Amino acid sequence: MAQNIQDFFRVAQERGFARDFMLRVRSIGDYSFDEDDFVYITTKSLPDRTIINQATPFMGLAFNVPGTVTYPGSDSWTVQFRNDINGIVRNKLEAWQRGIFDDQTSVGDISVPGTDRVIQLDLIGDQGDDDVRNSYFLVGVYVKGLGTIAYDLTGDGKLTTFDALLSYHYWQSSGVPTG
Repeated sequence: MAQNIQDFFRVAQERGFARDFMLRVRSIGDYSFDEDDFVYITTKSLPDRTIINQATPFMGLAFNVPGTVTYPGSDSWTVQFRNDINGIVRNKLEAWQRGIFDDQTSVGDISVPGTDRVIQLDLIGDQGDDDVRNSYFLVGVYVKGLGTIAYDLTGDGKLTTFDALLSYHYWQSSGVPTG
């Protein structure tokens, strides 16, 4: 069946299009972040998931058989934050990271993060935050790294940002949207 411009308009009206601003972070780990803190998140991306291919040769042909799964980027998932003037969000991330390992005392919680440490990402629809279309849960999260904040005394007042590198084990979704 050939596709034409009417098919495009029909499907576009039925399904709509996802926009780059329609992903919300609802929770990060089991730490003390609240909805006000999430206003400062500027960029994030849905994580990747890949099935490892297992080539199985037989009589000169290579058959492709699905193997196990990997989560590329799960060791350093980047979220960018705006830096508030009091450093509230940064301080929370620093405290969380120091709780994992404190170089001053050489102690911390270096146990394997469990299923209680989850990042929830919501893909929202056209009606805003109350119109959640799908949720993603990154399981076993912890703060791996905090990026620098660049200040410039000759600058023009640009807002400062910093990256947080978060690690997790795997992710799940709440399901495939219908429609």
